[in-house]
Amino acid sequence: MTLEDAQKTLEKCWRPRADVEEVSLKEAGGRILAMEVISKIDLPPFDCAAVDGYAVRAADTFGADEDAPRRLLCVERISAGERPRLRLSKGRCAEIATGAPMLAGANAVVMVEYAVQRGDIVEVRRAVSPGENVFKRGSEIRQGTKIFLAGSGLSPSAIGTLAAIGIGRVKVYMRPRIAVISSGAELAKVGMKLGYGQVYDTNGPAMCEAVKTCGGEPSYLGIAPDEAPQIKMLVKRGLASCDAVIISGGSSAGAGDIAPSVVGGLGKPGVIVHGLAMKPGKPTFIAVVKGKPVFGLPGYPVSALMIFDQLVAPYIRRMAGTRPLTRLTMRAKLGRKILSARGRRELVPVKLVKKGRELLAEPLMKGSGAITALSMADGYIEVPLEQEIVDEGEVVEVVLLG
Repeated sequence: MTLEDAQKTLEKCWRPRADVEEVSLKEAGGRILAMEVISKIDLPPFDCAAVDGYAVRAADTFGADEDAPRRLLCVERISAGERPRLRLSKGRCAEIATGAPMLAGANAVVMVEYAVQRGDIVEVRRAVSPGENVFKRGSEIRQGTKIFLAGSGLSPSAIGTLAAIGIGRVKVYMRPRIAVISSGAELAKVGMKLGYGQVYDTNGPAMCEAVKTCGGEPSYLGIAPDEAPQIKMLVKRGLASCDAVIISGGSSAGAGDIAPSVVGGLGKPGVIVHGLAMKPGKPTFIAVVKGKPVFGLPGYPVSALMIFDQLVAPYIRRMAGTRPLTRLTMRAKLGRKILSARGRRELVPVKLVKKGRELLAEPLMKGSGAITALSMADGYIEVPLEQEIVDEGEVVEVVLLG
């Protein structure tokens, strides 16, 4: 089945849903807004000093310079958070701190660097114009302004903005919980000593990190040997506690690859897709059990990660409320001929190399089991189902990773 047909088949049985919860601002970092935010206040909420210095009537400083300073009487000292007591009249000024409210009658601030105070007299040695060094009320945000749209990510600066306008709680999309299972008798947990014939579980940690990058919350359930009871137990646990399940390995046509039959027996409709017209990723299967999807990915790391990227990641993003991913592309000349099997859409990892004035896309032909093929790749090129050969020197479109 093509990827597109597999997606259509899945969406007849299951549609991703983005659930919403309300959290405090301190819990909202990195989350995705499920509401638009409209400011209920002006920011700043009052005219305030942009610098430390002296609040003045600008007209009182006209003509001031180093040789002929203007002398003003300092009548008040205003700190941030204090309410001014006086109204400024001609020939007078007030010492003021950054962020402190402007007092009535003042319309500018002389920076402290351009003034010298001797007792109650301040010598202003540089003129200022009306509004200079003053943040006007609402100059940053006006009351009623739409600040964020639903779907916006809450970065540290976004959290700061919400705090500045007094928003203490926000509605965000819930992070979908995704169960991650690795299948294979040959797998050993990272950190343990390898036995003969064993390899470390690469897919478990890699899949968990991939889920995080999509806005999901991974729940790593461990390694299931190629035995039906263990696979059944872990998949049932994942279905009970999570929104979707990913199991890698055990989906090919070998004698030990029993994951599709085990998962298919857990509930209807069971396995709805088994086999994709893709390389890597041919043994992929999709099941729906008790209203939740189970994605069975190949055991080879490159295959698993590429199919996750193409098939699973878009659904997790939709469940997490994130916007669809749009990747940049670059055109480059193919550095080496590619032979592809007709009838399968092939994704080939490539490294971009500058050679003179040309940009070359060098295929990383290391096999589906070599995780370094992806860690070294800058992107991938797509060979269509009907194409068997892409010649060296042909201009190709490279889809950039990351």
